[in-house]
Amino acid sequence: MTRQNRSIRLQPAADAKAPDGLAADGTAAEAKAAAMPLRPVLIVLHQETSTPGRVGNALRALGHPLDIRRPRFGDPLPGTLDEHAGAVIFGGPMSANDPDDYVRREIDWISVPLNEQRPFLGICLGAQMLAMQLGARVAPHPEGLTQIGYYPIRPTNAGLKLCPAWPDHVYHWHREGFELPRGADLLAEGSDFPIQAFQCGHAFGFQFHPDVTYAMMCRWTTRGHARLDLPGARPRHQHFSDRAVHDAAERAWLGHFMADWLARKPVPMAQAAE
Repeated sequence: MTRQNRSIRLQPAADAKAPDGLAADGTAAEAKAAAMPLRPVLIVLHQETSTPGRVGNALRALGHPLDIRRPRFGDPLPGTLDEHAGAVIFGGPMSANDPDDYVRREIDWISVPLNEQRPFLGICLGAQMLAMQLGARVAPHPEGLTQIGYYPIRPTNAGLKLCPAWPDHVYHWHREGFELPRGADLLAEGSDFPIQAFQCGHAFGFQFHPDVTYAMMCRWTTRGHARLDLPGARPRHQHFSDRAVHDAAERAWLGHFMADWLARKPVPMAQAAE
């Protein structure tokens, strides 16, 4: 496929304005801070047609522009996240075990948000990349099972402390899973793939897909229909019937999580050294 010329696309949010009366009642610094636009969130996608879906919608609703990059097609990744509010690496049909240069570069790059203690979120492939960066193994299910469709998850005590209203079913599309990285906290677990969500500092990994919109589900189940015959996959009609039951809870949970995720601040170096 011939790739068209692609520039980094920054999707602006609505103009940020100071609340009424802030300039009169608050300090000048507060008024200036409230009027400043929020920093963009770095979005890493892996296919020409990929979108940040519902995660992107949630970030824009919070007032953040999206800095969308596709390293697979030549877009660079920044050497620091000083100009970004956080970063999200999304899923894709490739594996974190693939030898492609862009896959290895993305895994190595995750050290930037880890070292700078910036908010980072990995979704499916992105979570597997995070796990690998932290030294954990990524591999297929030993019996060849997949998760394609809605499956139950169980939040742990750490997960409930982070966010009390977890959905009981979430959407999946994967054939590989990962171990819990050493030093990470398990936030949610499952049956066939035990590690469903984990946290390491300000970095989070989700094996499932809270980003999937209805349009994305239609596209995935159409273009990827052959995968619906894999062991463990749900039939296409069940994806949509289950969505009618479980989507509202997953959408509400995601909104709460994203707001809390972006509120995380790096620990000052002097305090971290104590």
